[in-house]
Amino acid sequence: MENLLIITPVKDSIVVASEAITRVCQSKKNYRYRVYNDRSLPESRTVLDHGSILGYELINIEDFTDSPSPNYRFTLIDAQQIALQSGSHLLIVESDVYVKPDTIEQLLHHAKTIDNCGIVAALTTDENGIINFPYLHIKQAQQGLKKTRHRISFCCTLLTYDLLKSFDFNSLSPKKHWFDVQISKKSRTLGFQNLIDTNLTVTHLPHSSRPWKSLKYKNPLKYYLRKYLKKLDRI
Repeated sequence: MENLLIITPVKDSIVVASEAITRVCQSKKNYRYRVYNDRSLPESRTVLDHGSILGYELINIEDFTDSPSPNYRFTLIDAQQIALQSGSHLLIVESDVYVKPDTIEQLLHHAKTIDNCGIVAALTTDENGIINFPYLHIKQAQQGLKKTRHRISFCCTLLTYDLLKSFDFNSLSPKKHWFDVQISKKSRTLGFQNLIDTNLTVTHLPHSSRPWKSLKYKNPLKYYLRKYLKKLDRI
């Protein structure tokens, strides 16, 4: 199977998001690419509208649901349906991640050649090549594919067609926000391998898409007040 669907969820931080999207467009070949705008500001929506000339489909989530942001569950369910209809793997590239020219093809190669692969991800680093969140448990000197029981973040991650066929995303809890935790666990439960390619790196600018999350490190009290009072960032 050669088909691939690529998606990027976007919530403002339009400068970083635009660069992330542009890099995907430059290396995606003829694969279908959908950008999900999750109630960004009007000016961000305008930029995304104009940017679609690069070769992506823009889905403005507010046109389909009244649910407030974040709408990652909506995005995953919609993308899964499209991937299953077209017999495609699903690649998620988040809006604070910069892929390299070979990132997409390398992840697709793994999906096609590794037996029983459920999830395979690129390793995230900062702009200096140092491993950063969410893969701080990976040693800098480690090489090659690493099978893991840790959650696989959706920063730059491919979910295989076999996994998509085996797990209906409609069953994802709407009360949670960290769907990568649920899907990573379900993939292992179903007997699939979850893998990180430590030789395949992408630049991650953590929380550029949702700046309030950086409060966890800068102002923990304010972060946890938002987390519990507004019921955000639930695992």
